[in-house]
Amino acid sequence: MTDVTGSPDDVLHTLFRSDQGGHEQVVLCQDRATGLKAVIALHSTALGPALGGTRFYPYASEEAAVADALNLSRGMSYKNAMAGLDHGGGKAVIIGDPEQVKTEELLLAYGRFVASLGGRYVTACDVGTYVADMDVVARECRWTTGRSPENGGAGDSSVLTAFGVFQGMRASAQHLWGDPSLRGRAVGIAGVGKVGRHLVEHLLEDGARVVIADVRQDAVGRIVDRYPSVEVAADTERLIRTEGLDVYAPCALGGALNDDSVAELTAGIVCGAANNQLAHPGVEKDLADRGILYAPDYVVNAGGVIQVADELHGFDFDRCREKAAKIFDTTLAIFARAKEDGIPPAAAADRIAEHRMAEARRA
Repeated sequence: MTDVTGSPDDVLHTLFRSDQGGHEQVVLCQDRATGLKAVIALHSTALGPALGGTRFYPYASEEAAVADALNLSRGMSYKNAMAGLDHGGGKAVIIGDPEQVKTEELLLAYGRFVASLGGRYVTACDVGTYVADMDVVARECRWTTGRSPENGGAGDSSVLTAFGVFQGMRASAQHLWGDPSLRGRAVGIAGVGKVGRHLVEHLLEDGARVVIADVRQDAVGRIVDRYPSVEVAADTERLIRTEGLDVYAPCALGGALNDDSVAELTAGIVCGAANNQLAHPGVEKDLADRGILYAPDYVVNAGGVIQVADELHGFDFDRCREKAAKIFDTTLAIFARAKEDGIPPAAAADRIAEHRMAEARRA
């Protein structure tokens, strides 16, 4: 995935670049009465209505918010294609600190903007938004998923997101070590919030040694209180350099894999829940050159989008868990394609996703 930063002209240039697939539509939303400022980006609807979450974040600038929406929406196109969903890729970002500016009125205004797209975009939770927020948005917009069971939804999608990441991790272990079990392996998790905390549970049940790091000490405290055997690194930088680490799982914000972090990684596998983990083009090759197996983020973290997509048709948890379990086979297929084509796994996943989208456009 290409990083999009810089001036407004740079962002617009990237928006229309044909080699990046182009974005079909970008909507800037503002409601002065509630203070809402948002960006809705639709990358592709080739496979169906664009589906992706709403991120609520205090961006440094409006340009940075647009850039993030473009990156995230493109990633959703690839994620939905690899998950076998009949959905294209979209994403929305709301500008501001959710702890300071999020109100019911603002969320209702945002719902009206999503509804104005007439179903071309289906929204859900992301960083800074929760099930309760989607219940509010849904009062103004029927194209809303990630709602509470009491309001006809599936509830917290982080449960199946973590399950899918665990399946991707098992596939990585199978490919690299010939055994899908993580028993006795040391796994470092950077970020133990929505998804990371569930991933800890899966790994401990499988017999792994777990080391965590998070900028929020309350999140670390909750994990340690519940699972006393979990070890804590002082910060992500120290976690990356932990001796004897077998797997590194970035589960916070994007850009975790950059020139510095890749050079210091001690783990043989990178497999985590964060979106857009590769900070810039070429990082995937750096990982391969160091002999580090990278499980493409948008492949292994697709459990959540599988769940919210299913909600549109009457949610069934067992059916969704069965679909999310297939992430194991999909990840193995990507590793096999990468080996066959002599390319990094990230490039192999892109090729498979692009082929499915191209076939849909031709049809």
